[in-house]
Parts: sequence; structure tokens; C-alpha cells
Amino acid sequence: MKLRRSRTNRIVAGILGGIADRYHWNTSVLRVVWVLLTLTPFPGLIVYLVIWAIIPSDN
Repeated sequence: MKLRRSRTNRIVAGILGGIADRYHWNTSVLRVVWVLLTLTPFPGLIVYLVIWAIIPSDN
């Protein structure tokens, strides 16, 4: 199974839902980790936007 943006498990673009589906992770935990990384000096929002541009949508 390739990494794709999720159409069903999404809040903004389906990036975290797609990652969670691909690696069988809990989506809620992944979202909390992403929010925590975004609040630190780590450029979480920029990484999210780059991944949004790279990963294709799940059609």
C-alpha cells in the first residue's frame, strides 16, 4: 500500500490520516504529536505543506 492522502480520515488535507492508515498508527496520537511539534521551533507547518504538495490524494 502506497502512502496517499486520506479522503475519509481528514481534518485539513488528509496527510496525517494517510500516514496513520499506511503505518497502522492511531490518528489522534499522530495529530497530537504534530501539534506539539508545530508549537516547538520545529517547522511543522512548513513540513505539512510540503508533504501536502508531494503526496497524491487517495482516489
